Amino acid sequence: MNRRDFLATTGAAVVSAPALLSAAAARPRLRAGFLGGGHSHAPDKWRIVRESPEYELVGMAEDSPEVRAAYQARGTRFLPADELVAACDVIFVESAVRDHARDALLALRAGRHVHLEKPPADNLRDVQEMVHLAREKKLVFQTGYMWRYHPGFAAIFTAVREGWLGRVYLVRGMIGTLVAASRRPEWAEFAGGGLFELGSHLVDALIRLIGEPTAVTPFLRTHGEYGDNLKDNNLAVFEFPTALGLILNSTLQPNAGPQRVFEVFGTNGRATMRPVEPPVLEIELASAAGPYRAGFTTVSLPPYARYTPEIADLAAVIRGERQLPVTLDEELQVQKWLLRASGMM
Repeated sequence: MNRRDFLATTGAAVVSAPALLSAAAARPRLRAGFLGGGHSHAPDKWRIVRESPEYELVGMAEDSPEVRAAYQARGTRFLPADELVAACDVIFVESAVRDHARDALLALRAGRHVHLEKPPADNLRDVQEMVHLAREKKLVFQTGYMWRYHPGFAAIFTAVREGWLGRVYLVRGMIGTLVAASRRPEWAEFAGGGLFELGSHLVDALIRLIGEPTAVTPFLRTHGEYGDNLKDNNLAVFEFPTALGLILNSTLQPNAGPQRVFEVFGTNGRATMRPVEPPVLEIELASAAGPYRAGFTTVSLPPYARYTPEIADLAAVIRGERQLPVTLDEELQVQKWLLRASGMM
């Protein structure tokens, strides 16, 4: 399947960042600030916002001397959190996970649009308040699960929703990494450990793809020989009315990137994406369906880069040009089942 056919089948699920950016030059920029810069995704998002014609980067609020030092070399302007929020239209929350809810609520209460790094909070109550504030104040609230704008996931979602794979009965995903010993205490702050911090990306995809589970059983284990309590080797088994979902996560895996996988099995075939980045997607069907022939198809995907499409889309949504692809109700549903899968609810 060629690129034009792929784009025709996925429709609006994949946002063309260059197309969104090309219309930006003649418009006033959105004033953007960062509450925190310590999250692992923050440096790339800082660079993308700084280089985007959609945004005027006001500065950052950050208390950590180590984090501040890393950004000072880039000429970063630092402000107190309340002054930064007052000076901005949109706030990017890229602080440590423990501070996500605090910072997002500060911005939302002040009437600012928010991009909130994942996972959004360690409880459901805070996310419920975020959703309430976004609705009440008519604010844009976007959660930074990095694969929501991924063309491979978009193609899988389309294949499932169009019925090309038949009736889905199993979804399986694995996301691992090797966490340095120095960072393990940070990940161990939460009962869900690696599943909560990293596995959340695949929980997000699973829940939005299949819908509301009936139950989830977590298997959260500490198998690393570090003398700590980080849950570093994990499995969550989700039960749906007619399907199972298996999400695996480990923080003990060297060279983990090429082994990250998302796989969907249906009564007419399967879709397997391995690796996820850079994406390689294969669809195997018993009978031809949609744009796919019977047998094996390696799907030609459009160019992909982390973060750029979601940051471009955020500006377009704030300007009223489109709607976010994930609803506030879906945000709540993902958060609820992430917490349950993490043994935190």
